[in-house]
Amino acid sequence: MAVIAILGLGEAGRIYARDLRAAGCTVRGFDPYARLDIEDAPGVDQVPTAPDAMAGADLVISLVGARAAEAVARAALPHCPRHAVYADLNTGSPALKRTVAATAAARGVAFADVAVLAPVPRRGAGTPLIASGTGAGAFADLVRPVGVPVETIPGGAGAAASRKLLRSVFMKGLAAVLLECEAAAVAAGQEPWLRGQIVGELSGDAGALIDRLVEGSRTHAARRVHEIDDAAAYLDELGQPAWVTRAARAWLASLLD
Repeated sequence: MAVIAILGLGEAGRIYARDLRAAGCTVRGFDPYARLDIEDAPGVDQVPTAPDAMAGADLVISLVGARAAEAVARAALPHCPRHAVYADLNTGSPALKRTVAATAAARGVAFADVAVLAPVPRRGAGTPLIASGTGAGAFADLVRPVGVPVETIPGGAGAAASRKLLRSVFMKGLAAVLLECEAAAVAAGQEPWLRGQIVGELSGDAGALIDRLVEGSRTHAARRVHEIDDAAAYLDELGQPAWVTRAARAWLASLLD
């Protein structure tokens, strides 16, 4: 089984450390700001420095957050074994991943840009991943045997990050429209009814729904602009935010040009 170093023992780092150790890997973790309890990750050795964690490792996983990812990589990579894969699982921009990849390449270390496609607490190390970069294949070979689902894609470092962020446009946008709908429905005393309407729309043929929304908006943009104006005015009447509703109006109006 692989020897794995995990840099960053926040929520996701603790979960990966626990699950990878439970799957039979040797796991060492480093985080200067967080402490592992025995209950968090039984059998995981939390060591005092990043070089201690990486000594003899086959795989180094960075889960330190996008803001710290580049600085941590610059500090860690000089101590990374040449045979190891340095895998960045932080949610960051494609440009950030390319920068870290260049730092790894300068040290002769294979780099994997890894996108995490769902909340880690939900499925732990079974969370679906996409990997790109020079170390993508080796990363997949190391973690697939212990139950980690990985799809490798071409395109180099940044390719996986770009797909993650495209998905984020949808998921975070969907969350925003649902938050706006819920607030308005509560104010109107119609939350159960509107939730039923939403569930009904999302429970059918998703592909057909996407086609209807996209093509229908192009075909009926003028009529829908007037409807969304009325919807925004109603949200104003309820005293509720209409940020997403007004953004939808801007999109529909753009289709009239």
